[in-house]
Amino acid sequence: MTEDTATPPPEAPVADRTGPVWARVPVLRQLRQSVGLQRGMLVAGLALCLLFVLMALLAPLVAPYRYNQLADDAGTFARQAPPGDGHLWGTTVGGYDVFSRVIWGAQTALSTVVIAVVAALFLGVLLGLVSGYLGGWLDRVLVTIADAIYAFPTLLLAIVISIMISGGQSSKWGGILAAALSITVVFIPQYFRVVRAETVRLKAEPFVEAAQVIGTPTGRILSRHVLRNATRSLPLIITLNASEAILTLAGLGFLGFGILPTSAAEWGYDLNRAISDVASGIWWTGVFPGAAIVLLVLGVTLVGESLNDLADPRLRIRRRAIGGASIEHRDEEEQR
Repeated sequence: MTEDTATPPPEAPVADRTGPVWARVPVLRQLRQSVGLQRGMLVAGLALCLLFVLMALLAPLVAPYRYNQLADDAGTFARQAPPGDGHLWGTTVGGYDVFSRVIWGAQTALSTVVIAVVAALFLGVLLGLVSGYLGGWLDRVLVTIADAIYAFPTLLLAIVISIMISGGQSSKWGGILAAALSITVVFIPQYFRVVRAETVRLKAEPFVEAAQVIGTPTGRILSRHVLRNATRSLPLIITLNASEAILTLAGLGFLGFGILPTSAAEWGYDLNRAISDVASGIWWTGVFPGAAIVLLVLGVTLVGESLNDLADPRLRIRRRAIGGASIEHRDEEEQR
């Protein structure tokens, strides 16, 4: 008679762990897999994103003036001064240095994006795991709430929540938190729906059922067996949401529900103030903040689209050199 002992459940399938550690970093791993146009898009997107990250981190060193500075030792800044000596990109209608406002604006944009995406990711993944795994009335309630939020226009919902939190305008970090939290509410349903759908599918997999049979606690099943398999497509969603967060923040500032100019630099607000300058031929007050928004969104979007192509085996094309000749063929490997 043999002793009846419980055997551990089979481990959830995980990605290949061979190769150096740096090669398994998500973006670097996709960079190694990419070729041709895909690699060009990914490299261009990463370069643009890195440029704005450096601008944000080195703003105190790169910007010649503070974001709210109106004078220096030589006197008060001229208003709407054209690009030239002392002001590389000219000054705004309020007398702020355009170049400095654009540099400091990168800090505001990236701070808001990071807070919004991290908060939405945490709450959306947590609610999606619980809803998909437990089911029942809790799942129905959460799905109904998520669908109701998802049905609202993104910018309109962000405006309403921003007014509720900060009254429309506030200090630097108060405005950043208000904008970030308003964007977070908009993004939570996206992560929730993706993670919930994957959790419902994984709940019926043999390795999850085996863990349930031997009495593994629900928390351990969710964290060890379900979480890492249900979140594989999230890096792509994060990049796409980051670009949407930048546009939402700019939209809030453009409509006058953003951050006060004396509290922080914000590109959307600067664009709003530049509207009246267009008819007078003063182009520099709107071109440079607008270009910053476009380039940052373009960089994040290029990264997201490249990751999307590399994540889909039907779109991933690799070139291999055989006998010195380069040929193209489709990579039929399973998505990892």
